[in-house]
Amino acid sequence: MTEKTIRPFHLAFPVDDLEAARAFYKDLLGCGEGRSSSDWVDFNFYGHQIVAHLAPEEIGTVKTSAVDGHGVPCRHFGLVMDMDDWQKAADRLTGSGIDFVIEPYIRFKGEPGEQATMFFTDPAGNAIELKAFRNLDQLFAK
Repeated sequence: MTEKTIRPFHLAFPVDDLEAARAFYKDLLGCGEGRSSSDWVDFNFYGHQIVAHLAPEEIGTVKTSAVDGHGVPCRHFGLVMDMDDWQKAADRLTGSGIDFVIEPYIRFKGEPGEQATMFFTDPAGNAIELKAFRNLDQLFAK
C-alpha cells in the first residue's frame, strides 16, 4: 500500500440528546469536544471531525446486512485503528458495560481482509464500527 497523506473526514449525524452524546463521545470514547451550540457539538474522533446535530426526528431504525454471519448495521461509521489501539478500545468498552451490536472478534479469520471488528451504538442509535488489521495492506484485499 502506498503511503499517502489522508485528510480528516467530516461527518454530521443526528442525535436526540446533546448531553447524552457528550457523555458518550467525550467521556466514553475519549473524543475531544470542539465548537458547539445549543443545536450541535463538534468532536475530535481520532483526528476526524464528527458533529452531533440535535435532530430527534431523524433518528430511527437501523437495517442490517449479513457479513461473516453477523447482522452488520448498513448505516454506520467508524475507524480503522492499529491493533494495539483497537484492543485497548475493546477492553475499555467491554469494561464499561456497553451493549455491543457485534462484540469484538476477528472477522474473515484466515482469509484475505482478516480484521478485528466491533460494533456498538451511541445513545441515539447511530452505529459505530471500530476495526483493525494486523497488516493494513489487507484493507482492500479481495
